[in-house]
Amino acid sequence: MPSFGYALVSVTIVSLLSFVGILTLALKKNLLQKIILYLVSFAVGALFGDALIHLLPEAYETSGKGLSTALMVILGIFIFFILEKFIRWRHCHDGSCEDHLKPVVYMNLFGDAVHNFIDGLVIAASYSVSFHLGVATTIAVVLHEIPQEIGDFGVLLHGGLSVKKALFFNFLSALASIIGAILFFAAGDFMGNFKMALIPVTAGGFIYMAGSDLIPELHHDERPLRSLLQIFFIALGVALMALLVFLE
Repeated sequence: MPSFGYALVSVTIVSLLSFVGILTLALKKNLLQKIILYLVSFAVGALFGDALIHLLPEAYETSGKGLSTALMVILGIFIFFILEKFIRWRHCHDGSCEDHLKPVVYMNLFGDAVHNFIDGLVIAASYSVSFHLGVATTIAVVLHEIPQEIGDFGVLLHGGLSVKKALFFNFLSALASIIGAILFFAAGDFMGNFKMALIPVTAGGFIYMAGSDLIPELHHDERPLRSLLQIFFIALGVALMALLVFLE
């Protein structure tokens, strides 16, 4: 099956994009600490932009059912709320989380893995139609992944991971795209229908993470200039996601 081979190469390339954060290794530790909140700000804009500009419109277009899609988004918010509760129960049972990674680290990795899994399904489905459509979809996913991976990397660093661990775990979550592609060719139509449900759930998860976990972190620094820079990077994240609409 040539289409399977093309899809596997494409999702491998997409997975390797998780190492875009390696660019930060050239930065000094003090400088890296100063820009982390701006990376988090960028992540806020990218997550909101991805959910509201890409995932939700695709979910409504694919399902054609407004109520069911909206309920799946709400389900996604509930899933991530419950996930965060479980993480806090598991790691912060003593009432203090100072010695543990922030829950947003686990939630980000989980949400990103689900998103990458969907990307793998989409790329595989495109190659099953035609080679040219598969290439076009891969390019769109690559353009989409670069800003998202930069934001994700900032979230992982802010959550307490070292640069090396952030790169490693981000790469592990990226491998979900390979799993998605393989399962699509193994299960066919069933995985296509499963993808339709995952898209709005992922959108709900991204909205929850950006609004519940990341934005409150930004309020810890109330200095006017830095607050303006945070707003700028949030807007930049949204703008890049909006720009991708015209490049797809």
